[in-house]
Order: sequence, then structure tokens, then C-alpha cells
Amino acid sequence: MNTKEIMDIALELAGLEDIPADSGVIVEGKDIKKVLIGVDMETPELLLGKELGVDCVISHHPTTGKPRVKFHKVMEVQIDRMVKFGVPINKAQKALKKKVGKVDRATHVTNFDRVASAARLLKMPYLNIHMPADKITENYVQSFIDKRFEDKPKATLKDVIEELKEIDEYKNAIAGPVIRVGSEKDYAGKIAVLMAGGTNGGADVFKAYFEAGVGTIVCMHVPEDVIEEVEKQNIGNVIVAGHMASDSIGLNIIIKELEKKGIEAIKMSGIL
Repeated sequence: MNTKEIMDIALELAGLEDIPADSGVIVEGKDIKKVLIGVDMETPELLLGKELGVDCVISHHPTTGKPRVKFHKVMEVQIDRMVKFGVPINKAQKALKKKVGKVDRATHVTNFDRVASAARLLKMPYLNIHMPADKITENYVQSFIDKRFEDKPKATLKDVIEELKEIDEYKNAIAGPVIRVGSEKDYAGKIAVLMAGGTNGGADVFKAYFEAGVGTIVCMHVPEDVIEEVEKQNIGNVIVAGHMASDSIGLNIIIKELEKKGIEAIKMSGIL
């Protein structure tokens, strides 16, 4: 198997046709039989991969190259997600615009060749799969939640937490599902799982969801300023499912498919 075929497997599982801007093959490789894969794989992990004799290193997060610099471009897919939950498309675009600008400016100044140059020097095939894995997680968790609560209009946030912990990755996580806005007895209402599209869209995006009728957002992580703003809005709840645990769901599904193809996968760096 080669690096392109590995990426194609992830794209197919995520229902994507093209490689998103936050993902890519940094150093191409072929005849891959053993991979080292983790959430954050940088120069130390490339060196470890060399030591372990793997044929390729796979990172989830975009730590280098074009996927790092162009990371903000995938955030526009959040508009489609918002529209799906009833947010008008023009409102969705404006709600997201501020955060996209912040992410663009932050990634523009990074040393985008640091890890890529190490991979080239080590002659280590290297790729990162961000959006496809997150999309797989988002689809999986949304489908799980929808099935568990389709006939339970008075489900509470405590109920949601308990059901999420039935998923192995959340059950086994040190940092698992927690309520960040709301309380255990609060009704969950309509639940939106937001785990793909680069990074958290910010308080304006959350407000747009709540105003469109969403009662609870389930996400991977949420910054303190967004928590404070959502509490002031007083119209919705936020459950943080857990970052490493959520990333692990999509990555484990990809790994299982690679293993079916005969690839040996060594998991590390955050994968549960």
C-alpha cells in the first residue's frame, strides 16, 4: 500500500471525494506494511518511527506543511452543518467569519516546514488525516445519539453523558464527557454533534445553533471565553465529549480498515 491509498481509505470512510485543506501527504511512500499513528506526530515521533522500523508515520493533527497553513479553509464546511440544523446560510457564514480570520492569522506565522523537513531528511513517509477522521467521528456520534434519544424528548444532560460513556473511547478516557454549560437535570432538547470543520466555531456559531432550535451542542473541546459567552446567552447547553477520546473514534475506524488491508498499525500519542 502507498500513502495515497491510505488517504483514499480515510476519504471513503468519511464520505469525502477530495483531500481537505487540513490534510495531506507530506512525504510520499510505497510498499507500506507497518505504520505508526497518533493524534500529534512530530519530529520525536518520526524518530521513534525510524527506531521501530515502521514504513510510514501518520498524524491526525496538521502539524506541518500546507495542511497547517491552510487549516482555516476547512472551517467553511461548518456552514453546511449549520444549515442542516436550521441556521440560514447567510447567518451561518457571518457567525463563522470572525473565527476563521483568527485561525488564519494564527497559522500564517507558524514554522510550517519544521516537521516536514525532518520527515524528508529521515526519508520517512508521512501524512496527516484530520478532517476525514473528525468527520467519521461526527457521523458516528451523531448517529449514536439520534438512535438513543429519538423517542426521549425529556432526556437530560445526565442522560446524554451516560449514553456517551457507552462508547468505548469515552468509557476508557481519562478526560471523558463532561457538562461545560448547563446542569445534569437540564433538558437536552435537540442535540447537535459538532466535531468536524477544523476547530471550534466560537460563541457566535453556538448562538446561531441555539437560535435555530438546537438545545445541546456536543463537541470535542470548548475554550473558556466561549463557555462564558454561552452562559450569558442562557439559551443552550454544551457537553464536551473529550478531545483525545473523540479523535480516537474516527482514527480507530480508519485503523481497523487499514488492518483489514494487511497493514500493521502501532497506536500512540493520544489514541485510546
